[in-house]
Amino acid sequence: MKKAILSFGIVLLSALAFQATAQTGSEISLDKETHDYGTIDQGGNGESVFTVTNSGSAPLIISRCKGSCGCTVPACPKEPIAPGASASISVKYDTKRVGPINKSVTIESNATNSPVKVVRIKGTVQASASGTPTAPSSGPVASPGK
Repeated sequence: MKKAILSFGIVLLSALAFQATAQTGSEISLDKETHDYGTIDQGGNGESVFTVTNSGSAPLIISRCKGSCGCTVPACPKEPIAPGASASISVKYDTKRVGPINKSVTIESNATNSPVKVVRIKGTVQASASGTPTAPSSGPVASPGK
């Protein structure tokens, strides 16, 4: 009976040890999930930065970053992020387009907790003032109907 209990205990401890090692690896965490530009001027600074931290025990490798459209361009680190280290993902939005911003960037990595993360950018781009008032045309102004 003691051998059976001892054998069961060894098997149980082995299973727990295996499960603990299976859960280790790289883990991704972000300082924020959304960047809100608020209201920015047309042609203004459309850059935002997301800080990625590897909270796991193995190097974090970001394999792909993709914007939801051509107006949203992410730049992700090419080098592995060591355990406990951080890196920046910069996102550039084309602020020549007037109107609401609601775009996303998909981040793919080897993270065991979340291999695919989606971050968002939002806000509104307002049209800039033309800066130069239109001058009235020179010469006489014709009256309608005469």
